[in-house]
Amino acid sequence: MKYKLNHIYNHALPERVNEFLNYLSTIKGKSINTINGYKIDLIMFFRFLKLYKGSISDNIEFEEIEIDDIDDRFLRKIKLADLYAFISFTEEYRNNGNYARARKVATLKSFFKFLYGKAKIIDDNPAVELETPKINKRNPVYLTLEESKALLNAIDGRYRERDYCIITLFLNCGLRLSELCSINISKIKGDTLTVIGKGNKERTVYLNKACVDAIRSYLNVRNEKANKISESEKDALFLSKNYRRINKRTVEKMVKKYVKKAGLDSTKYTPHKLRHTAATLMYKYGDVDIRTLQKILGHENVSTTQIYTHVDDDKLREAVKLNPLSNEDENDENQD
Repeated sequence: MKYKLNHIYNHALPERVNEFLNYLSTIKGKSINTINGYKIDLIMFFRFLKLYKGSISDNIEFEEIEIDDIDDRFLRKIKLADLYAFISFTEEYRNNGNYARARKVATLKSFFKFLYGKAKIIDDNPAVELETPKINKRNPVYLTLEESKALLNAIDGRYRERDYCIITLFLNCGLRLSELCSINISKIKGDTLTVIGKGNKERTVYLNKACVDAIRSYLNVRNEKANKISESEKDALFLSKNYRRINKRTVEKMVKKYVKKAGLDSTKYTPHKLRHTAATLMYKYGDVDIRTLQKILGHENVSTTQIYTHVDDDKLREAVKLNPLSNEDENDENQD
């Protein structure tokens, strides 16, 4: 907890923003990455407001606008029109697309809900009527079954067993990058693995034979270097070349290397796309219903999981062929 508070609290931020970020961490259990996203959005919002309301000179650089003097009196004067002006600013001057603007709307809604319902320092919530930009749903990017096999076959080199195990877990379990990096050996029990997901929520991941075999093979190699592993890192499953818990950047670079080696687009497929691949392959080949997939992936809302219910062109083509009327013209010709 001490780490989180020290990491979040910032004297350059308005007091209420620090309180809000602390609330997200201690009460809502949001991850550091999520909290940093909220912080970045709110810093931009308040810098814009000071410029928009003429509180500062137009000559000052946007990134140099100080916001630590924003108090409750300032917050009470914020209206819905100010929020829309900010969203318009992010589109016109920051080139934010619908996804980025939707995230900022979510940040503002959450912040003003906190000010109104928890901090109780505003009498009216200006963000209640703030609308979210329409987002066109996009199918997730994923590897086909053949491409997944090609990726696994491309793994070699000094860290082959470790890297093979990492990519096997991605492709079979649909783990998030942060979840994979934080795996502890003590949390592996037979064919089950316990991970800490979003919001510090614990969930059980079930391991198939490929995962169990890959972990066993890697541990055999890892244990040969046991004397080089410090006490603080002994429980970490995946280690870097320096025998410390592997970090996200190392995994990202490793995945990119093998994706390229397999002849695939290294700019397109990331660890998160391997999570998409696992989910898609389970749904496509495993006859997995959406609620089961939701639990496997650790999604809070089933609406998030529904992006994996897309079907490929072959299934669409087959569905049309199976229509009982598909041979009607042929039958008519036979009757003539």
